[in-house]
Amino acid sequence: MLLRLFQSLARRRGVLLLLIALSWLWAAPAWAVEIRVAIQQGVRSLRVGASTQARVTDGSGRPLGQLAPLQAFNAQPSSPGISVGPFRASQLWVEPSDGGFVFIGNDWYRGRVRLLPRGDGLLAVNHIDLEEYLYSVVGSEMFPDWPLEALKAQAVAARSFVLYRRQRPADPQFDVGRTVTWQAYKGLEREASSTREAVQATAGQILVHQGRVIEAVYHASSGGHTENSEDVWMRPLPYLRGVPDFDQQAPVFQWTKMVSQAEMQRRFPGLGRILNLTAVRRTPQGRIVAMRLVGERGSRTVEGQELRQLFDLRSTRFSVTPTPNQIASTVVTSTIPSAFEFSGQGFGHGLGMSQWGAYGMALQGHTYPAILSHYYRGTALTALRP
Repeated sequence: MLLRLFQSLARRRGVLLLLIALSWLWAAPAWAVEIRVAIQQGVRSLRVGASTQARVTDGSGRPLGQLAPLQAFNAQPSSPGISVGPFRASQLWVEPSDGGFVFIGNDWYRGRVRLLPRGDGLLAVNHIDLEEYLYSVVGSEMFPDWPLEALKAQAVAARSFVLYRRQRPADPQFDVGRTVTWQAYKGLEREASSTREAVQATAGQILVHQGRVIEAVYHASSGGHTENSEDVWMRPLPYLRGVPDFDQQAPVFQWTKMVSQAEMQRRFPGLGRILNLTAVRRTPQGRIVAMRLVGERGSRTVEGQELRQLFDLRSTRFSVTPTPNQIASTVVTSTIPSAFEFSGQGFGHGLGMSQWGAYGMALQGHTYPAILSHYYRGTALTALRP
């Protein structure tokens, strides 16, 4: 099974087999940093394996044996800890030999995997070199065929973000997860020659403010203008200032979504049929901070972020227009809206670098330092030190 999956990946990413052969060329830099990424949490079982023979050790580093290459083994909770194939310990490490790759769940990753109990299930954490982690993050967060200067800006922002998070880990056992709650990380599948080039061209470069690495958050598209951090997070950060965006080419620059009356009532059952939605407070750039819903049986004030989550909206920068009910006659015309049209701009929280804005700036000939200085005000581009 793993052999077929690896062959399929190799066909889609023809360079991967070459990467195995040339992995010895990429020596770790003097400032090498390891990142801990949670791949799965609380699952009852998980397939693991490796592209090469893999060493299995317990939590103290004691060797337990080897896993054969390109074979899937079931990892699962096993009192008092974890079992993988014939091996059992309170926690287990699986580390491929000769620069091989590790298989976790359904995807291939660089680095090694640590398996340990989590609740009634297990936690799988990918331990990976920072720069190799970024090969995938850049391709997971941006299209690999975008201009190289945009990809470089993404590499520096992602490197800065994960190092900031590493100082404030999400959990005692890991620094970040693999989803967009942190930053997208999809393993080897999203690597490309362009993403590796962008990472290598900016190797070790981070953004700092007053000598400290910044929380370099980013988003897809602001809809024309980014936000000040205090207007979205209620927390002022001097380098997250609202600036004009260059994201006009984004497919999410403008968007609409219809929400039916039935869906509104399902989400807010205590209000009866919803009559209208009115903005109570907006940010300077028009994002909804709070909105008032008025129904037949009462009203309620809801945060913009809650509405975004409830109705899967692309951003909180929107307006709402009731759609008149079409039921009408010469005797009565319904005043209850049949639906509500959300008309919005952008995708994401609107803070920091706009990815589509970076794309637009790169097309205009701006370099990655110029892109980064535009979106992260008052920061300096510097290099990691040993």
